[in-house]
Amino acid sequence: MFQVNLHDLNAAKENEWTRVIMVSKYQNKWVFCKHKERDTWEIPGGHIEPGEKWQDAAKRELHEETGAIEADIKPICLYSISTFGLLCYAEIKKFEKLSNNYEMKEVGFFDDLPENLTYPDSHKLFFETVKNKII
Repeated sequence: MFQVNLHDLNAAKENEWTRVIMVSKYQNKWVFCKHKERDTWEIPGGHIEPGEKWQDAAKRELHEETGAIEADIKPICLYSISTFGLLCYAEIKKFEKLSNNYEMKEVGFFDDLPENLTYPDSHKLFFETVKNKII
């Protein structure tokens, strides 16, 4: 198992951030997605491409993994595993149909954290951290 550490937003420079993860809500339901190759739920997120701003990466990944086309996204904190990533909260306003061109097959809406998570330890930490910050 890998160790996940949480940090203040100023713990690393933006050009050191390699990933962005968005704990997301839509109409008071938590939004999770399922990868085509797995039968477990995941928090939307992914890599920040070289030269890409975190805001653009967050919008792109949220769209690719959930179909979200309009969302308010705000940074919560940094996390580190082997590199730094950005943990965000996303309030999704509008969706379009999830594209078959991407790696996710399904979007789910939940009242709380689902049981069957791909990465249970880190996803529980990320979920609880965001939930505690926005309440």
